Parts: sequence; C-alpha cells; structure tokens
Amino acid sequence: MWRIIVVCLSLFAAGASHAQSVIRLARIADIPDQYVGGEMLRTVYGKLNIKLEFVDVPGKRALALSSAGEVDGEIQRIGTLSRDYPTLLQVTPSINYIEPAVFTTKLHFVVDGWNSIRDYRIGIVRGVGSSEAGTRGMDRVTATTGIENMITMLDADRFDVMVTDLFSGLVAVRKLNLQARIYPLSPPLERIRIFHYLHESHRDLVPKVGQVIAQMEASGELAALRAALVKQVLNTP
Repeated sequence: MWRIIVVCLSLFAAGASHAQSVIRLARIADIPDQYVGGEMLRTVYGKLNIKLEFVDVPGKRALALSSAGEVDGEIQRIGTLSRDYPTLLQVTPSINYIEPAVFTTKLHFVVDGWNSIRDYRIGIVRGVGSSEAGTRGMDRVTATTGIENMITMLDADRFDVMVTDLFSGLVAVRKLNLQARIYPLSPPLERIRIFHYLHESHRDLVPKVGQVIAQMEASGELAALRAALVKQVLNTP
C-alpha cells in the first residue's frame, strides 16, 4: 500500500513539475515580428503545458545569451543559424516568415532583389540575420542598435534606404509618426521562412515542439493565429 502511495505521489510531483515548467526565450527588443512570433509560440508551448517568458535584448546580445544557454532559446531566426551557432537547435517546421523590405524617404524604383540596393547607403539593425546576410559584401552598410534608431537615422538622411521586415517597419514608422515621410518600396526583397531555436540542453523538447507546430500548420490554426496577431498590432493606436 505504501509503495502505491509513494508511486502516486511521485507521479503527481512529476506532473506538477511539468505543469510549472518555464522556458525563457531571447526576444529582439522593439521588433514587432518578434512579438508576433513570441505570441505564436506562447500558444504552441501552452499545448505542452509549458509557460514562456521573454528576455528583451538587442539582436547580438540575444544570440550571445541563447547560444551560451543563459536563456533557453530564440523565438525565431533564419534557417542557417545553427551553422554559426551550433548550440542552438532548429525546431521544424518553421514557425513564421518575414519579408525584408526597402524603406526610403525620397527614392522611387521597383525592388528587384538585394542587388538592386547595392549602390545605396543602407541601414540595417545589427544582429538581424536576414539583413546582415542580404547586405553582406555591400560597401555602404550601417548597422544600427535598433529599428527605431534606424528609422530616426533614415529620417535624418544618414542613409538612402533602410531594410527591415515589412510588417515591423510599417508598425515602427507609424509609432514614430513618420508614415507621411518614410514609405516602403515594392515588392519586398524576399520572403524568408524563419524557425524557432532551442539551446541544446533542451534537445528532448525540440521534436515535441516541432510536432505541435506541424499540427497547427496542418489544421490552419498557425496561419490564422499569425493573421490575427498581425492585425492586432497594425490596428493598435
């Protein structure tokens, strides 16, 4: 009888421990698509009875923390991240996508891939992998500390164009009340699938999270959730 009671208590304790599990993820500060991705993951992890907490830091600092295991992972990054940060394990399928776009104050041209901005002075946010990869090898690239800093510098004519995710750029430009002056060019530079990453210490969690994402993708829940979150952010005064 006592053995049965002990076993039951052990199972209860294990269940309670799992119910109270917390995963802390690095979130790039002041980037709206990071908010959207984080809220999508909150739903994913909720289905596993795991609570999420976010640590808001600049992009490079986020990678330093997550790759060292000081936080448990990254909300979303480009698909090649593990090549440079092997301690970060990619969760598949992708959780989200971004559309890097060109914003400017005075230029008008049809965007035709990254090479179409090569000859301009370009602003990017330091630590955003898609922007760093897309502008690699270009001569006049300025890496800024954050998206609002970059927008302010573009407004001051410190460079000719800036590159950021279309959704994030629209939100940030409106927040600074500069939408009459700063506008995106079309089409976006590309569409990039982005993936959630966990530190290798959570290797056992990777397939479990991936399975939930796959199920939500197949049912249409993931796309509907993203659309609702994007709409919510864009409609927030």
